[in-house]
Amino acid sequence: MKIRKYKKNDCEQIVKLFYNTVCFVNSKDYSKSEIDAWVSGNLDIDKWHKSFENHYCLIAEKENIIVGFGDVYGNYIDRLYTHKNYQNIKIASSILYKLEDYVFKCSEKTINTHASITAKPFFEKRGYQVVRKQQVERNGIFLTNFVMEKVL
Repeated sequence: MKIRKYKKNDCEQIVKLFYNTVCFVNSKDYSKSEIDAWVSGNLDIDKWHKSFENHYCLIAEKENIIVGFGDVYGNYIDRLYTHKNYQNIKIASSILYKLEDYVFKCSEKTINTHASITAKPFFEKRGYQVVRKQQVERNGIFLTNFVMEKVL
């Protein structure tokens, strides 16, 4: 597996990875209506590309397939997703380690994220603490997630 910086031509594959991961992996913790609200309106490739250009974004690639990605803005982990067919083989851990290292090198002392119910145990195993549970509204549906933080 190779981890590299984001390039514009990655964006379409990343958006598909996000959609499929949420629909398949997160469906164990969220209802169909919650999943639909989560992914609805979230597939604008130009909007994603602009976001990635303004963030520090890493891509995990295996045999020319994007198997994961993650990005930070300041000391906030905005997204961290692993391809639905490549779960539990340390892809997200590898990306997260590099994102944390980047944030630390930028002289930040903490890193935080808003973790889904599904992702919460992953982050807890890596030293993140729950700051608070919250409800976020997406297309009229409220989704549960957790504000989490780690001291670097």
